[in-house]
This record gives sequence, C-alpha cells and structure tokens, in this order.
Amino acid sequence: MIYDAIIIGGGAAGLFCAAEAGKRGKRVLVIEHNAEVGRKIIISGGGRCNFTNRHTKPENFISNNPHFCKSALSRYTPQDFVELVRKHKIAYYEKKLGQLFCRESSRQIVDMLLAECRAAKVRVQTSCSVLGVELVGENFEVSTTRGTFKSKSVVVACGGLSFPKIGATDLGYKIARQFGLKIVETRASLVALAMKGEGWKHLAGVSIDASVSADKASFRENILFTHRGLSGPAVLQISNYWKKGKPVSIDLLPESDAAELIEKGRASNQTVANYLSQYLPQRFAQHLAESIGVNKPVSHLTKPEIKLVADTLSDWQLEFNTTEGYDRAEVTLGGVSTAELSSQTMESKKQPGLYFIGEVVDVTGWLGGYNFQWAWASAYAAATAI
Repeated sequence: MIYDAIIIGGGAAGLFCAAEAGKRGKRVLVIEHNAEVGRKIIISGGGRCNFTNRHTKPENFISNNPHFCKSALSRYTPQDFVELVRKHKIAYYEKKLGQLFCRESSRQIVDMLLAECRAAKVRVQTSCSVLGVELVGENFEVSTTRGTFKSKSVVVACGGLSFPKIGATDLGYKIARQFGLKIVETRASLVALAMKGEGWKHLAGVSIDASVSADKASFRENILFTHRGLSGPAVLQISNYWKKGKPVSIDLLPESDAAELIEKGRASNQTVANYLSQYLPQRFAQHLAESIGVNKPVSHLTKPEIKLVADTLSDWQLEFNTTEGYDRAEVTLGGVSTAELSSQTMESKKQPGLYFIGEVVDVTGWLGGYNFQWAWASAYAAATAI
C-alpha cells in the first residue's frame, strides 16, 4: 500500500495533521517511536495542557523570519481549536493572560486527537522507530523497526531536542539536512537560567513579582530563585531572548519608583534589609543589602548609596553562564530554516512532498499556550496541502 502521507511523530502537530488530512480522504500513517503518543502533551501545563492562548499573534513568536508564521496562524486560530475542544466536551478554563487549560487532565487532549484520527481512518503505529527516509522514484520510502512504508509525501513532526527523557531526538534535523535544508542553530529555551558556581542556594525557593528584560524584550511575572540560578515564568520567557555574555536586567519593584521609596525611608532607623523587607521577601532583602554593602540604617545612607540601592532595585544586572539544558527546557529554539519552507503549506522548497511542522521548525512561541497553537496551525497548513 502506498499512503498519501506518512507523518513522523505522534505528538501535537503530528496527530492533528494526520486527523485533518484524513478528514480530506487522505490515507495517512503516523509513526511514533514511543509506546504511546502525545507524551509531551500529557506532561504539559502541570498535567492540564495549556492547549492554546486566546491572544495569539505573530508577535508572540521568535524566528529568523518573524513574518513566516503569519499565514498559518491566520488560517487556523485559537478559536478554531477551542471549538474542537468543545465538540469533544472537554471542560477548560482561562488561567490568565488568555491561557486555556483542561479543567481535568491533559490526557483528554491526547484522547481527542486519537478520536479524530480514528474517525478519519488514520493508522497510528507506536513503538516504531524511523531508520531512514529515501525518495525512490516518485514515492518516499520510510524504513522503520517495523518494516518499510511507502507514501507520496512525508510530514516531519518529531519535535525538537527538549525533554530527551520522553524520547526527544534530532531525527527531524537529520532528515532536513539529508534533503539539503538549512538548520538555524538550536538551543534549549523556555528554560531556567544558571550562573557560574554556587548561584543562590541560600535563596532557593524565594519568589518575586518582577519585570525581566533582555534584547529589547520584557516580561512582567514571577521570578523564582533556584540552587543554580533563576527560574519562574518571567525568566522562562526571557530565555527565548537571552544571549550568553549579555546581561539580563531585572526591575524588582516594577510598580514603584525605587529612589522615591528609599527617600521615603530616610526618617527610619531600620536597616536597609529590614526596610526593603516591606516590599520584598525578607531573605532576598537581606541578601541584596549585604551584597551591595549597604546594610546600615536607611537614615545613614549617603546620596551615592541611595543611588546604588535604587539602581539595583530598578535595574539589577545579572549575567548567566548557561541554561538548565534540554532536560528542563519546554521547547527548542531554532530548527529547520523557514527560508527553506513555504509559509502557506510548510512544504520544502527543495523537495516536493516533504513537509516540516511544529517545534522542528524555526518558530518558537512564548510561554502560555503559543507553542501548541503553532503546532495546530502549522499542522493544519500542511494537512490542507498534502
């Protein structure tokens, strides 16, 4: 049998693409090397799957070509996916900032995708690893641990390098290179940042509402001190923009004028640490005052010392050495160059019939459901073109 499409990867993008292509009468095979599909979906969102974001815009994505994602995102919207979720009677709620989560379990999204695949007569083959992809005549031959399968087209939907513990590999990039496609350098992202040496073990667990900035991007959410550095939503967001050797700036009091706040405390005999603990967690206030050498009564601060405290509070400059790596990263930044693909169909410009969708492509969303929406939208673009 020759399939219309073989989809490599049974994750969010792969399953959705299979279901949509199947609905159009295409004969589709999904190949998944894990024993079950959708493993990354299952662990996402703390087990509740942040399956989209109501406010998705092209500006929420990072790519060497920021315009590439516009076409796919405009043709399959968050509302389109919400309607599918409703059709399957999955209860959901908005957590914040347009982030939509399953009320019960992320497994409901996997079950929904599988139900859609069954209805569309898609064949899903699990525990099946791809050994190679070749173009033989007009068809592709995909050799696997379960034999060789033939198809008119191949859709690469096997994700990036994040979460190797659940089976992430570089297979998608290998296939791209084999067919002459360029890869934008990859790295772990939506990930905690780490410092040289000891970091802040004494501050581990401390959380602060802050504004974090790097490379003209800024995010206002919590930061969380870890044994090795910083995590928390604002830091995960900024990791998409962080560049090694460039400082990250943190405004620790984003709703206050730090200089005014210190001036207000000049009449106080409290130490700087105790005074700041009204606005910041005690442990951190103590650390900050001691690290810049001003833990004395606020009333004794000189003008240069007031400036030093205020500048540190409003523009705390930190240099990170590395990230926590792919083991802890939610996504992979970079991937198959968008210059190699059609933004309308996700098809390779060099090799007709070869498509790349989802995380394997150089399109990376912010934290908050955007990467799932890219999975659905890019999958839909390919499914309508197969």
